[in-house]
Amino acid sequence: MLSEFETFLSKSGRIPENKIKYYLYWVQRFLKFCTYQSDNINTEQVKQFLDSLEADKNVADWQVKQAADAVITYVEQFLKKPLRPTVTKEECTGSGTANEKPPSSWRYIIDETRNTIRLRHYSLSTEKTYLGWLTRFIAYMKDREPSVIDGNDIKKYLTRLAVHDRVSASTQNQAFNALLFLCRHVLHREIDNLDAVVRAKQRIHLPVVLSKEEVKRLFSSLEGQYLLMAQIMYGCGLRLAECLRLRVQDVDFENDLIIVRSGKGDKDRSLMMPETIRKSLEQHLAAVKDIHKQDISIGHGEVSLPHALDKKYPGAPKEWVWQWVFPAQKLSVDPQSGKIMRWHVHPSLIQRAMKEAVGKADLTKMASCHTLRHSFATHMLEAGHNIRIIQELLGHKHVNTTMIYTHVIRKKPFEFMSPLDNL
Repeated sequence: MLSEFETFLSKSGRIPENKIKYYLYWVQRFLKFCTYQSDNINTEQVKQFLDSLEADKNVADWQVKQAADAVITYVEQFLKKPLRPTVTKEECTGSGTANEKPPSSWRYIIDETRNTIRLRHYSLSTEKTYLGWLTRFIAYMKDREPSVIDGNDIKKYLTRLAVHDRVSASTQNQAFNALLFLCRHVLHREIDNLDAVVRAKQRIHLPVVLSKEEVKRLFSSLEGQYLLMAQIMYGCGLRLAECLRLRVQDVDFENDLIIVRSGKGDKDRSLMMPETIRKSLEQHLAAVKDIHKQDISIGHGEVSLPHALDKKYPGAPKEWVWQWVFPAQKLSVDPQSGKIMRWHVHPSLIQRAMKEAVGKADLTKMASCHTLRHSFATHMLEAGHNIRIIQELLGHKHVNTTMIYTHVIRKKPFEFMSPLDNL
């Protein structure tokens, strides 16, 4: 069976040849876990197998993800056994037996989508995004049940987004991915002839960039941790989410580095720590440590860990190295575990502080947190740094993404001159 699965992987071309042996290894471990009863494989067995890997200290986080992809590929694509129950018309319409109480149709679909996303180890932000689009699609469908929807309904909705709602191409693609996930992995249906969907027009927008003087004016209007966060985003070129998710262990004072973990595309990268913020960052972390000690003293002090690491290392959630660099002011309930813990600063707080600072600084640009990242890249280019280095610092997959900043760098006066000035 494994030799046939190996042939299947080779022909599909989805898995690099040098990774196929690892996929075979994880499937072999899974089959052993199931005592080689491949005919009775179900969702609960897959979940229990992945949970056992997460609890194994010898298995790294990336290996758990690889194992999940290998097993799901084996079961769903090779064995052609859906891991999520196919929603039948009886389940959706409520026409079951007298002793059965079928779940509410769309409520059932939402729960199944959430469980399927978590089975595949997708991020919490992806889960929220997909469920958000599913909720909007349900409102569009009005009173129609899931059992009667088909590919044409998906196409009409995506076309409506482009024509009537006039959303951007990235927004439409986001909705498309969410609904495609719904059809393939929850409803187990394929959508044909996607070319019939009217695509939103792809527009190329030049990023808003602040001059160095404008950055100084902006910083003078910020204070406290919001100033420090803005300085890190500008000084290192971080995205807002990357800044918020920094943990204590990601700040390396010995080597003057700030490590970004699982950035966009699930990639890590290291960045030079600006000397300007070193002292203020040390003072900030000292204050955060006092808050953490207070939380420990009242029986809390836990933080959410990625990839269920709390199962592998039960004491880790309370360890200092795992704490957020920018923790929230209040304790809250974690949406996944249900435990009371301290989350990081909510993005809306720094965004509101930035908006107020832009007004105080009397800037005439629609500047936001991401503008600081754009400004970092542009000022690095203006300073003559190699664009490939800037690409690595920004974490861009393709250099073409970084090339956009070449259109906004300020040229020296002698390089270009308006014809009006030559009259």
